[in-house]
Order: sequence, then C-alpha cells, then structure tokens
Amino acid sequence: PAPAPVTTAPAPPSRALSAPARNWNEYRVRAARHLVETNAPLTYLGRPPEPLLGIPVLEVELNADGSVRRIEVLRRPGQAPDTARLAVEAVRRAGSFGSVAHLPRPWRFTETFLYDHERRFKPRSLDTP
Repeated sequence: PAPAPVTTAPAPPSRALSAPARNWNEYRVRAARHLVETNAPLTYLGRPPEPLLGIPVLEVELNADGSVRRIEVLRRPGQAPDTARLAVEAVRRAGSFGSVAHLPRPWRFTETFLYDHERRFKPRSLDTP
C-alpha cells in the first residue's frame, strides 16, 4: 500500500497564545513561542551558534482571527537560500497565531529566523526582552 499523504493542517493554538497580547511587541514574542512549539523538532533554544547558516527575515500579514493572510520574504540569505523556504513552511505549519482584532492595524509582524548548520531555527524575537 502507498504511504498516507502528509498533511499540512494548521496546528491548534498553543499555550503561547492562551491570552490576548497587549501590544505588537508582546504578540511577536508569543508568535515566536508558538512557532517553536508547533515546529519543535526543527528548532533549537539557547545561544545561537556562530556563524549561523542563514538568517531569513519574513513579514507575516494576518487576518483578524490570526490566520496567515500573506508571507513576504524580506531577506533571503545568499549562503543558504533554502532557509527562506523553510521559514515560510514553518509559519504555514504554525497556522493561526491568535486573534489580532484588538491590536492596531496593519495586522503584521516581522520575524528573523536564526538557522544553525543542521537547518534548525530559532526566532530572534525570543532573544529580545
């Protein structure tokens, strides 16, 4: 028998999204935690290694319910351009990031992905206070 198709259904809301964020800075950090929770095998925590393999930057535009409306690659690494695609896939797998209806428009945030040489990522937002 043929293997079952792999589905990319959006992940259910994570603990990181349990309460509404008070502002965009808080929302971005919660979204980064959600990215790590929903992509756990593809992530790392702790200090980023030097040198990093790739540092793609994405702008994620959301619908009012927190579902992804659009993803734009703002920075595609020259050394490992595939990490931009991996970052987009990670955002899509994360699915909804929690409602943004209570936050000021535009409903979008930027995330920098820090990729190590095993092609695992850490959202840079987790390193900022």
